Amino acid sequence: MDGSSSARPTGLVEARKIVNDLFRPRPGFYWPDMLVSAAIGWVGFVMASRASPGEPAFFFWLLLSVLAMYRALLFIHELTHLSKGAVPGFEAAWNILIGLPMLVPSLAYTGVHTDHHRRTIYGTPGDPEYLPLGRGPRRQVILFLVETVLAPAAFFLRFVVLAPVGLIVPPLHGWLERRASSLVINLAYVRKELSTADRVRMRWMEVGSLAVWGAAAFLVVRGVLPIQVFLVWYLVSFGVAFVNQVRTLGAHRYRNDGPAMDVVGQVADSVTIPGAWWTELWAPVGLRYHGLHHYLPDLPYHALGRAHRRLVEELPNDAPYRLAVARSLPEVLSTLWRNAGGKGLQDAPLGG
Repeated sequence: MDGSSSARPTGLVEARKIVNDLFRPRPGFYWPDMLVSAAIGWVGFVMASRASPGEPAFFFWLLLSVLAMYRALLFIHELTHLSKGAVPGFEAAWNILIGLPMLVPSLAYTGVHTDHHRRTIYGTPGDPEYLPLGRGPRRQVILFLVETVLAPAAFFLRFVVLAPVGLIVPPLHGWLERRASSLVINLAYVRKELSTADRVRMRWMEVGSLAVWGAAAFLVVRGVLPIQVFLVWYLVSFGVAFVNQVRTLGAHRYRNDGPAMDVVGQVADSVTIPGAWWTELWAPVGLRYHGLHHYLPDLPYHALGRAHRRLVEELPNDAPYRLAVARSLPEVLSTLWRNAGGKGLQDAPLGG
């Protein structure tokens, strides 16, 4: 798929004018949303740890924890786009409440996700968050979902088992930074060398994760916490990873086979699913508007809904952004599945 044509109008100037007043991040949205989500997630986690596995109460609290923790964890996406000082203290609080105990520190995504937005990298083999799933065999789609079972074990291996060794063996730590410190779907992605400041931050985040997990292990040994907390952590971590992997399948068409794409090509390959209120359960923190996010990545999550409605109302019918709008997740996934099956590239009907 060649999206390199530079002659196509992007419509970006017109779009930015329409939503020009919506680009300022508002801490009044970020803090309550993240704190309430984290609080509900941890309440569900604690209650599931105390319930008997197999009982209805266990599954209720587990599901509640997965959904709330998922929403809280996905603020890591916002952290990659927030300018320094836009929401003071937010990244540190997020790491303490979510990132460190869940073994997903913010540096696993910040500095990585920006490569996914680079026009020269998006959709190419160097993109950390892109695979040509819409053109390959269907088994790749199935494996893409199945691999989430191993995600919690990978996080544990990286930040609990290998981190302390890496902290005292610099060559190993350098390898971990480049090859095992990035939240990606493209496992061939190699991270750029960290700056000195980010390397120090990474080490502190590793120490923080080890401290949290060391404290939890100590409390389990002393009988203060039930050993079931580790099972619940694994199940919550897996649940979050699985839901996010399904969402990721619906975030793009995944039809590019290597060359760089122009803005219109990237928008057409990305997906916005406005949906209904339940869409927030599987695509929270603005990710239901993923096509819009790729069109205008500096819009904060709380403004995406308003921005989408304005653009749909005011942009002309042939505006590039309309190529990103789809009616539902099942529609996008079924199209991906048909394309992966080799029955020819098909477009899901545009919504809006």
